[in-house]
Amino acid sequence: MPLSNRLAAEFIGTLWLVLGGCGSAVLAAVFYGPDKYPLGIALVGVSLAFGLTVLTMAYAIGHISGCHLNPAVSVGLWAGGRFPVSDLIPYIIAQVLGGIAGAAIIYLIYTGKGDFSTLGGFAANGFGEHSPGKYGLNAALICEIVMTFMFLIVILGSTHKNTPTGFAPIAIGLCLTLIHLISIPVTNTSVNPARSTSQAIFVGGWALEQLWLFWVAPIVGAAAAGFFHRWMANDNPA
Repeated sequence: MPLSNRLAAEFIGTLWLVLGGCGSAVLAAVFYGPDKYPLGIALVGVSLAFGLTVLTMAYAIGHISGCHLNPAVSVGLWAGGRFPVSDLIPYIIAQVLGGIAGAAIIYLIYTGKGDFSTLGGFAANGFGEHSPGKYGLNAALICEIVMTFMFLIVILGSTHKNTPTGFAPIAIGLCLTLIHLISIPVTNTSVNPARSTSQAIFVGGWALEQLWLFWVAPIVGAAAAGFFHRWMANDNPA
C-alpha cells in the first residue's frame, strides 16, 4: 500500500479516536436532561467510547495502515520488529494532525454551547492539580508507562502471526477500555501522545506545560513492551 494512502488512513483514524473518545468526555460525560435528570455517560461511558473508536477503526483501516492511531503504538511496533523505522516520522505526523483535526471538530461543536469554556480541561491530560484525582507527577509517570506497556503487549500478542486472525480489534478495543477504566482518575488517560497533543493545543497553558510527560511516558512504555514481546515471543532473528 502506498505511503500516502496509509498516512491518509492514520489521519482519519486518529481524527475518529479523538472525536469519539475526547468528544464523549467533553460533550457527554456530564449531561443533564429535563428537570436536571442525569443523562451523562460518566467514566464508564468515556472508557467504552475510546475502546469503540479503536475497535471500529481497526476493521475500517487496519488493512490499509495497520490502524496505529498513536505515536506510541508505532514506536512499540517498530521495537517489536513489526514496523520500519523509515515510516515512523510520517506516521507520527499524520497521527498528530489527525488528532488536532478531531479536537478542532469537538471545539467547533462545543462553542455552540452558550457557556462553553476550555477551563474545565477539554479532556486534556494532566497531573498534580490537573489530575482528575489529584495524582502527582510520579504516579502519572508510572501509570502512563505501565498502561502503555500493557497496551502494546496486547496489540503485539493479538496481531502475532500465530494468533487466530480477525479477533485482534476486539482484544485491542477492550484493552483500551480497561486502561481508561483504571487510569482516567490518574491522568485522564493518555497512552497516546497524539491524543494528548490535540487537546493541549486548545487548552494551552498548563496543558502544554505538562504535555512532555504524555509523550515521554507512553513512548518509553511502548518501546519497552516492543523489545520485551519480541524476546518473549522468540521473534528475534536467528
